[in-house]
Amino acid sequence: MLLIELTPGPNMAWLAGLAATEGRRCGLSAVAGVALGLLANGVLAALGLAALLQAAPQLWNILRFAGAAMMLWLAIEAWRGTGDGSRSTRPVSSPRRAFATGALINLLNPKAYIFFLVVAPQFLNGEALGIRNALILSVISVAIATSIHLSIVIAGSAAHEWLSDPRRTRIVRRVFAAIMLAVALSFLLTDLG
Repeated sequence: MLLIELTPGPNMAWLAGLAATEGRRCGLSAVAGVALGLLANGVLAALGLAALLQAAPQLWNILRFAGAAMMLWLAIEAWRGTGDGSRSTRPVSSPRRAFATGALINLLNPKAYIFFLVVAPQFLNGEALGIRNALILSVISVAIATSIHLSIVIAGSAAHEWLSDPRRTRIVRRVFAAIMLAVALSFLLTDLG
């Protein structure tokens, strides 16, 4: 699980960019939202969503496209924050919005469900993924992910002061937008097969 979480993905990129441009408070709120979203993935998997996604490719495609649309929206928001004048220094997000976005990114992240289809069964010794197993694996996953995400937010927020210069903020937001576009593309290319 630690190796999976250390692999760059939508949470890492988004949390680092958010903390750097919006500050630690938004970053910490986002980490809480991400944790809730990851925990919800485990519960939904236990209730059969992961198996349903595997059995119904059209539902998998809807999830992939919704996740890609979410990341595209984040890329557009980041790019819009690069405007001239006061717009580039005005916060784009609030802690409440960062929390909701963090939860939504994970609910629409097709790669999060792959964990319960591909990785989780290796730890179950032939047992079915029931509520108990999904919750245990989810809590372990969330604890590992949250510790990494907190580190990313703390490191990203250290750059917040440096980004008080609108020119630097504009560059970072544009890089952030490009990363979010790449993540959207990766969602579209994610396949269960």
